[in-house]
Amino acid sequence: MDAEREALQSSAYPEVQSFCQKHGLMFEVVDLRWGVRSSEATEHMTKELCLEELSRCQRTSIGPAFVALLGNLYGPCPVPRMIEEKEWEALRAQLTARPGDLELVARHFQKDKNAIPPTYILRAPGTGETRGPEEATLTSVLRSGAQEAWRLGLISQQQWHRYHQSVIECEMERGLLSTENGAQGATVFLREIQDLNKHILDDCSLRRVDRLPDGCLDTDAQNLLGSLKGRIADRHPEVIKTHHLPWSRDLVNPKSKAHTRYLKDLSEQFVTRVNHQVLERLRELESAGQDLAWLYQEIRHHLWQSAEATRTFCGHQDIMAQLGQRLRQDDGRPHSSLVIFGPPGIGKTSLVCKLAEQVPGLLGHKTVTVLRLLGTSQMSLGARGLLRSLCSQLCLAYGLPLPPAQVLDTHSRVGHFFHVLLHTVSSRNFESLVVLLDSVDDLDLECHSQRVPWLPVMCPPQVHLILTACSGPSGVLDAVRQTLRDPDAYWELKPLSGKQAQEMIQLLLVAGRRTLSPVQRDVLWASLPECGHPGRLRLAFEEARKWASFTVPAPLATTAEEATHQLCARLEQTHGQLLVAHVLGYIVSSRYGLSEAELKDVLSLDDEVLQAVYQDWTPPSKELLRFPPLLWVRLRRDLGPCLARRPVEGFTLLAVAHRQLAEVVRVRYLSGPERAKRHGVLADFFSGAWSQGTKKLITLPLVGRPLNLDRKVAPQPLWFSDTVANVRKLQELPFHLLHSGRTEELKQEVLGSMSWISCRGVSGGIEALLDDFELCAPHVDSPEVGLVRGALQLCRPAVELRGVERSLLYTELLARLLFFATSHPALVGQLCQQAQSWFRACPHPVLVPLAGFLQPPGGPLRATLTGCHKGVTALAWSLEEKLLLVGTHDGMVAVWDMEEQQVLHTLMGHTGKVTCVKVYAKGTQAISASRDHTLRFWNLLSGQEKFSTWDGGSASSADPQLCSLHVDEANRAVYSVSGSKVNAWDLDTAEPALRVLGDASDPWVCVAVLELESRLLTVSKAGVVTLWNSATGTLQGKRHVSGIKEETPTCAISVQKQGRMVTGFSSGSISLISSEGDRLLEKLPEAVGFLAVSEDESLLAAGFGTSVRVYLADSQGFHRFMATDLAHEDVVETAVFGPENNLILTGSRDALIQVWSLSEQGTLLDVLEGVGAPMSLLVRGGTLVASASQQSSTFKVWDVTYAQRPRTSAPFLDRTGLTAVSHNGSYIYFPKIGDKNKVTIWDLAEGEEQDCLDTSNEVRCLEVAEQTKLLFAGLVSGTVLVFPLESRQDVICIPPPEARKAINCMSLSKSEDHLAIAYDNIVLVLDVSPGDPCPVINGPIYTFYTQLPETIASVAVLADYRVVYGMTNGDLFLYECVNSKVFPLEAHRSKVTCVEVSHKEQLAVSGSEDALLCLWDLQVCKWKFQMTYTSSYCQGAQCACFSQCDKFVYVGLKDRSVTVWSALDGTLLTVQFVHALINRIIPTSNGFLAPTRHGYVLRERFQCPSARVSQQEPLKSFKKAVWMVKSRQREDLAMAAGAPQASGSQMAQGLASKPNKRSQVCLIV
Repeated sequence: MDAEREALQSSAYPEVQSFCQKHGLMFEVVDLRWGVRSSEATEHMTKELCLEELSRCQRTSIGPAFVALLGNLYGPCPVPRMIEEKEWEALRAQLTARPGDLELVARHFQKDKNAIPPTYILRAPGTGETRGPEEATLTSVLRSGAQEAWRLGLISQQQWHRYHQSVIECEMERGLLSTENGAQGATVFLREIQDLNKHILDDCSLRRVDRLPDGCLDTDAQNLLGSLKGRIADRHPEVIKTHHLPWSRDLVNPKSKAHTRYLKDLSEQFVTRVNHQVLERLRELESAGQDLAWLYQEIRHHLWQSAEATRTFCGHQDIMAQLGQRLRQDDGRPHSSLVIFGPPGIGKTSLVCKLAEQVPGLLGHKTVTVLRLLGTSQMSLGARGLLRSLCSQLCLAYGLPLPPAQVLDTHSRVGHFFHVLLHTVSSRNFESLVVLLDSVDDLDLECHSQRVPWLPVMCPPQVHLILTACSGPSGVLDAVRQTLRDPDAYWELKPLSGKQAQEMIQLLLVAGRRTLSPVQRDVLWASLPECGHPGRLRLAFEEARKWASFTVPAPLATTAEEATHQLCARLEQTHGQLLVAHVLGYIVSSRYGLSEAELKDVLSLDDEVLQAVYQDWTPPSKELLRFPPLLWVRLRRDLGPCLARRPVEGFTLLAVAHRQLAEVVRVRYLSGPERAKRHGVLADFFSGAWSQGTKKLITLPLVGRPLNLDRKVAPQPLWFSDTVANVRKLQELPFHLLHSGRTEELKQEVLGSMSWISCRGVSGGIEALLDDFELCAPHVDSPEVGLVRGALQLCRPAVELRGVERSLLYTELLARLLFFATSHPALVGQLCQQAQSWFRACPHPVLVPLAGFLQPPGGPLRATLTGCHKGVTALAWSLEEKLLLVGTHDGMVAVWDMEEQQVLHTLMGHTGKVTCVKVYAKGTQAISASRDHTLRFWNLLSGQEKFSTWDGGSASSADPQLCSLHVDEANRAVYSVSGSKVNAWDLDTAEPALRVLGDASDPWVCVAVLELESRLLTVSKAGVVTLWNSATGTLQGKRHVSGIKEETPTCAISVQKQGRMVTGFSSGSISLISSEGDRLLEKLPEAVGFLAVSEDESLLAAGFGTSVRVYLADSQGFHRFMATDLAHEDVVETAVFGPENNLILTGSRDALIQVWSLSEQGTLLDVLEGVGAPMSLLVRGGTLVASASQQSSTFKVWDVTYAQRPRTSAPFLDRTGLTAVSHNGSYIYFPKIGDKNKVTIWDLAEGEEQDCLDTSNEVRCLEVAEQTKLLFAGLVSGTVLVFPLESRQDVICIPPPEARKAINCMSLSKSEDHLAIAYDNIVLVLDVSPGDPCPVINGPIYTFYTQLPETIASVAVLADYRVVYGMTNGDLFLYECVNSKVFPLEAHRSKVTCVEVSHKEQLAVSGSEDALLCLWDLQVCKWKFQMTYTSSYCQGAQCACFSQCDKFVYVGLKDRSVTVWSALDGTLLTVQFVHALINRIIPTSNGFLAPTRHGYVLRERFQCPSARVSQQEPLKSFKKAVWMVKSRQREDLAMAAGAPQASGSQMAQGLASKPNKRSQVCLIV
């Protein structure tokens, strides 16, 4: 069947392989007779291996498992390799009368008394010895003996068959005939040669049929073959595919047309049959599929592994009893996690698995036990996968809601969720939980850190965590010790005693159905002096089990390392040093392991291996060259338990099971250049360099000339289909390119390839993509790789909102990296070009960035982190330990490891909002205060609560809740303030040290502890200053604050060096209060909102209203530092000084953080976007500043040293949103920072201020007329100033209709010949006409009053003097100035934020705060479409405009995204998250420009294919987002038909606009 095999290899296998890959499957062909000599193919061991492989295929294959090519050969019937003693005696009895035959049999078989039961083993032929005719005689003798024994009933028919069946029939029985469902995955191709009987005795024909040793036809074999075919046809006719060939002397001749057609038909039938079997099985699996199938598979895998590990468990009874006692003791109290440690092979895994079995007996049968043998499966290879599976299993076990995808997909959040989940399980008093994690060493092998941040150090009651780790130089145990510092948590596993070691060996022998002779036992124990390491005992057993009773054993190695080397030496002797070295080298060098199919492909690419294999014979094919599968199967069998099987991504991967063996392989086979060679071949395979027909040169020893042969290895595209990614390539290729030293290829094909980045991100998530960059970046000296990595990190918020999908990744990276495309063309520039090419070919509507507009990498943002809690109420840094403490509304304190950006501890105990957190003792201890009136003392290294104390307050008390803490480390005391009480506790024991009570009718508002003077200052609500001794609580004086009348204190801060308390008051006064007296520092215009002091107390900041004033310390206290205040657009909530006092950061309610230079007298350096909620907390630790809001669970960490670094692109610093754009986005106009009476002109190309226009009044709105080159500035005084952009001296002034009426908004008509100016209830319409030297402003031509109590919020004017305007309450009107008519339009439900008219002025669009968009037909004054887009973040529309063709509507939303709608049918076409609020949108010829609050200008091209894909859903990747459109025409038709109407991604419910019932009278002036 050589021709058939080659035909299948050449054409059928690749086609089936491609089909399987498209369905996420791996295709493997096991043909043990291909590529080896006929003598090897028919030897006794090969038969056993074939049957074993057949069984493996039936167990693991998802579709076809057995394909037979059956011709006219029945095949040889080999002598059985082993005969059990009872069967041997039955045969011997029949041969007693024939001494010669009996002697022949006895000479070839030898009794092995070590087998249970004893077995006779066929002797192996000696060196150079061939069996020849004697073997045929032996077969004949055994057959006759078996025939007689069966006739007498001494053996069974099955035993009789062993002497008469050929290998072919054995395989047919195993693969098809002996199983009920054998036909399900089987196919038999029958080759019938026509007229064969006529030529049966021809010499050429005798080669195709069975012959006797004398060359004659073996009629018995032919009869058996006929019988076999008949049985197959009778039982499974559906599996047979028969081919009739004309007789030929060459058997199958590819040159014959008939034979060529036969080979083609055979290949096509093979492909059709196999593909059909795969599809049928996939349909069955899909119909029986489960949502959490991956989790159930994971659980089953670890349970199976556990059962295998405990089969021969013995010893360690003492530590098992102690662990059981410890679990019972800890079950009702908080306790530390437990760590079992010891050297490799000491028995930790079997101990943990045995403990898992005994847990129900220890803690109750309802106890939930979760076991993970880390590193043995896909979900247990890394911390993220482990936590994901643990959280899902725990939620399932306890009936809790499954964690959302946003949590599971984010490493930092899933770790925190795991901590919180353990406390939830404990607090709800569920059944006890025991989590056992074996071998932490096998977790995240590439990225060990100094800590294990996800590890819960303290377990709550009824929750237990036990893990194991290896002692030794690996460093993992050291990392665990850095996290878990309780010495009582560590349990060392000791070796077994001598008696226990012998017991274990005996258990292994019994399980393996073996025994040893006394002499062999003596040799075994002599080789294991006092060895109690189960791993070493298993190695010794694996050697000893091979000893037959007649074997004279050689002494075994005494140590595990020596034994492992001995194992390798034995394998080398049997299989050849080169093959063993390369096979084990490839397995150990792989990142996660290799499948058998992958390993055989890799060996087929290894020229050294192939040259050794084909040293003595030539390959069977002249077109292709492969590694013979039989050689691998032999080696795999001898490796036995040394190989572990890991289920990863639906595949089973092989890995080295024992850490000791992996180390020996590295030393023995991967030293020097060999390691790079192995990685190089693996890189070639996973890159697909030699796949899909690409031939590779090789010189074989017997050929002597180079051959260019196809290796037929699996193709390696990034995507097998539109939805199936090549996960194995994505996982392995970066690793091997890196370790083979091919860094340039790594940069070009992986780190610098948009195709790779998008495929890895979409299929594996953003975290997996970043893992690859974390792996490679330290070894690749390239700043461009760092830029790409930084850009990917900045993508995280968008990914959390939308999920990872291709257009998002391309948009995010392109909009961040275009800043660097010119300066870094090699990698970043190429990435940008690749992204643009992808956009050009995108079949769906999409917005394409034309310039950088998202925050570029290298900026101040270090991390954006989200916890599994409510809003953040307190922040504190532990700089020494690199920790950040986050107090929350729901009472928890999360301790974040800022190096790993993961939660290290979750400190639970408070039942109310955490109001304050203080860190002391060099960052190792902390105190938290809460509204539950408790203080809790924490050890930050262990995560353990040291003390808890109550401040004496009541939850029902009307007094203010606990609000502040002061730690006095010098006097070892901590002070807390609550209402009219001050309490002090000993810092070391938490014993009460002091209690000071004030007047309950006049509670204290401000308290300061002056450490140097040992005094306590309090200021009451009525302004009474009281002085106390902070050590004894003795009253030392009382007085009123001087110079303060009818003001109440609002905030205070202590200045220890000056011995003062700086206090702010409700009317703006700032007073310096000390024990000697007080002094008024300054009177501010508004109430003092907060006070902040620098670390060295040389600077003071006072926040009032929307401003911050900075003071410098002097001998008298403080004096004003700068002439100008630091101004925000909204109320300032908090401030913090930089590390060198050269910066100050201020945060306001509009979620902005402003960075000011104090060395440049208050120059605004940057405006940073907070977390989308009022900025209430800014806390600095070294060069890092953490920002947070009480209304958000997200916080950000910034690096303030960026201000001293050069920037790629300087954003314009506008905070008002009143931006205007001219010259196609080249110039930006906005109110000047710190002086709104001026307009800044910003040159975007240069990144700097070009000029400044003086308006003399605060600017309220800006408009630009591009055609006439005019800038219109609407002022708070009601005046409009018109600045010619080319010549700024000639300023035109348009006076207000009434004095001091502020302008609300302005609008230019599309032709820019009319200007509408809207005040609260007045609208002016003016003409703008060309003039020389500058345009002329005429009018107002029309003026009208709305006569409504609400004010105008937005306005648009048309060329025919019609005006559309929206009100603050949602009303919308169209007014015809010429006819003095008003047309009420159906109202929105909230403030109309934008009104825009189409370029042809036939349509208008209006948007409101309720997320409703209306598209209006201005001819009939009715809406055509009502469009809504809602998400969990949506807060309505901010701005809108029509495209220049009027086919599309671009809308900027307050949730920091842009939507594009079709003006033709109201369909939502695309959504893009842009991270910043858009102030206005200006259409361009192919898209739009849009200035953002980040200080960048969006330049985007909207690409909408003419043949739009109707099934494309723009929100398919968004989480919690829906859109809907209502059509007037459809609604009218539906109402006429009596049926409701709605379209979009969700049915409309309650979305109808409210009717505008108010009449309106407009007065013409």
